[in-house]
Amino acid sequence: MKQIYSLVNRNEMNNKEQVINNTVLFVQQELSNAEGGHDWFHIERVWKTAKQIAVSEKADPFIVELGALLHDIADAKFHNGNESIGPEKARAFLETQEVDAATITAVENIIKYISFKTSYAANSYQSPELNIVQDADRLDAIGAIGIARAFNYGGFKNRKLYDPAIPPAVYQTPEAYKKNEAPTLNHFYEKLFHLKAKMNTTAGRKMAEARHQFMEAFIARFYKEWNGEA
Repeated sequence: MKQIYSLVNRNEMNNKEQVINNTVLFVQQELSNAEGGHDWFHIERVWKTAKQIAVSEKADPFIVELGALLHDIADAKFHNGNESIGPEKARAFLETQEVDAATITAVENIIKYISFKTSYAANSYQSPELNIVQDADRLDAIGAIGIARAFNYGGFKNRKLYDPAIPPAVYQTPEAYKKNEAPTLNHFYEKLFHLKAKMNTTAGRKMAEARHQFMEAFIARFYKEWNGEA
């Protein structure tokens, strides 16, 4: 694939700006054919939200931006469950940009530990930068955008919208959660309604409250219409 980003500038401040710009171009190129809920526009929203949250948090803004831009560079669900391809692809790219080793490791860890599945694990990796990017990513999974993404992905996987005979489940392991093929509406009870309580930052919790309420209103309306009510 043709490389469309330029070489980095040696001046430290300009270098970071150039790396960010090059990362944007790299991600746009890599995700040009991605599923609609995990495409460049998802990355862009997470990136913008992460920068907004980072204003009120003590964190390295460079790591936050790189982590947000690269967090879904190779989502395991689209690579036969391969959890290592994302961090590996991010590292390979960042090495071409001559990013320092500590920053690369921090970005790799954001990619490794950002997923909802890590909520099943005790003593997972933590950092201020991961907390910010994770909140931004979770915020994009709830509210109006979250609803659209849920049904978009459900359609991508050919899942039912809703089936009253299939109740939401409680999954004990990340493997069981990943393997489920339940109707899309169940996803709200199995994951999306839990995200508000999992926010790491004050800003993230505040933003999540409004989006959570919007989802609750949507689900209430969904049931009314399902039952033929006005």
